[in-house]
Amino acid sequence: MTWQAICDNPLFRDMPFKFETNRWGRIEMSPASNRHSRYQGLIAKLLDRLLADGEAIPECSIQTADGVKVADVAWASADFLRRHGVANPYPEAPEIVIEILSPSNTLAEMEEKKELYFARGAREFWICQEDGLMRFYNNHAQLMASALAPGFPARVELTFA
Repeated sequence: MTWQAICDNPLFRDMPFKFETNRWGRIEMSPASNRHSRYQGLIAKLLDRLLADGEAIPECSIQTADGVKVADVAWASADFLRRHGVANPYPEAPEIVIEILSPSNTLAEMEEKKELYFARGAREFWICQEDGLMRFYNNHAQLMASALAPGFPARVELTFA
């Protein structure tokens, strides 16, 4: 089944899960929580505020060597968006790819995804831990802060007002 066919299939509408495929085209699902969704929204807002020449994309599908992976948030430059528009999935990774850890994820899984995204052209990979602490990477090492989004906080804070 192609990625577009999965997206168009009415059986998968309104499912409270994030879908990805593995290298054999099998569907993998992981549950989403409201905490996870709020981090997605907050990170996307911060990116849009800090980086003017592009767009934050929640649930960004990217074709990788291990199937289609869906980044929790990505930031794509205007140039990337001109080249790829609304391709589904994107054939290459946007400049910044962000995954938000949840109880169903492991750091080992994130390490694998990081390498898959870098192999598809990502320039930075970020992990948002369950407490909001951010980890930033380029394809060589962990960074103290993002080089592409200067000023992005080391911790994102959810408010409960």
